[in-house]
Amino acid sequence: MALSAQQILRWFNSVKLSSFITAIQLRKHFPRPGKTLLHGFSAQPQMSSDNYFVQWGFKTYRTSSLWNSSQSTNSSRQEIGSAQGTLLPSMSEQTQKTENIPSFDSELSLEALDDRPPVSPLQPVSEEEAVQIIADPALPPDSYTLRDYVDHSETLQKLVLLGVDLSKIEKHPDAANLLLRLDFEKDIKQILMFLKDLGIEDNQLGTYLTKNYAIFSEDLENLKTRVAYLQSKNFSKAHIAQMVRNAPFLLSFSVERLDNRLGFFQKELELSVKKTRDLVVRLPRLLTGSLEPVKENMKVYRLELGFKRNEIQHMITKVPKMLTANKRKLTETFDYVHNVMSIPHHLIVRFPQVTGI
Repeated sequence: MALSAQQILRWFNSVKLSSFITAIQLRKHFPRPGKTLLHGFSAQPQMSSDNYFVQWGFKTYRTSSLWNSSQSTNSSRQEIGSAQGTLLPSMSEQTQKTENIPSFDSELSLEALDDRPPVSPLQPVSEEEAVQIIADPALPPDSYTLRDYVDHSETLQKLVLLGVDLSKIEKHPDAANLLLRLDFEKDIKQILMFLKDLGIEDNQLGTYLTKNYAIFSEDLENLKTRVAYLQSKNFSKAHIAQMVRNAPFLLSFSVERLDNRLGFFQKELELSVKKTRDLVVRLPRLLTGSLEPVKENMKVYRLELGFKRNEIQHMITKVPKMLTANKRKLTETFDYVHNVMSIPHHLIVRFPQVTGI
């Protein structure tokens, strides 16, 4: 049956009124347009005179008025109601989903926990926690041995691995205190590298450092200056390494003292530069030891044993130890060789090894 124009207009107004009522109900259930509900989702309802759209996430739900005269107002309302009941989530479901998703603020608060300062040692603890605390034994303020400190000192541990005999060093209290104050990386490592470059082998470092532990108190630049001085006197690198091994305290003497010693032997024994250099290479302790035994033996050879100056020069260049030999042993040996065995002076000069020194 055909509808009149007034009936169609009345029906059209009723559809628009129902759409407006539905929009009001949707606004009550959902936030204002553009307000974020969850991460990456927003509800933005848009209205037009003919169509009504609700955009939720990535899906779009549409309710519109139908111009087909075969559908009634009740079917339109049922369609909108079914869309609300089946497609649009309820507020309780949205609240539950929001609670299940961790918020960004909570993640920041957890990360901020890592930046919090450590617990103060003055913070009180319970008796149960106090019983579980295991403290290292306290170091003794004074000790007669370095054994009590080895487990707590990285420097001492590494020196032991190098072969240093701490039982000999601990006999000198000042040396023990020096080692305990040193840092291996800052104070010791550079000295070890210097000795390695000088020619001291790994298996010789322990013996050397046991005798000359005081080298750790020397300035590295001063050590390099003393080596440079010996090189300026035409001592080869191999000769310097040999001298340092046989006379561990050689590099502990200043350049002035080394120069004075070399000048003394060259002048006192009237030796050439080459013979003086060969003499101290074979017996480098002449540069580090006392000069009193040397002066005393020179008098014994000339005044008591009757040797001439040139004969003394010949003997000491072959057996340098004759300069530092014990005076009593030297006179007793000569008396037996010369007076008992009847060996003359010229044979002793030619073969000074016969003295057994």
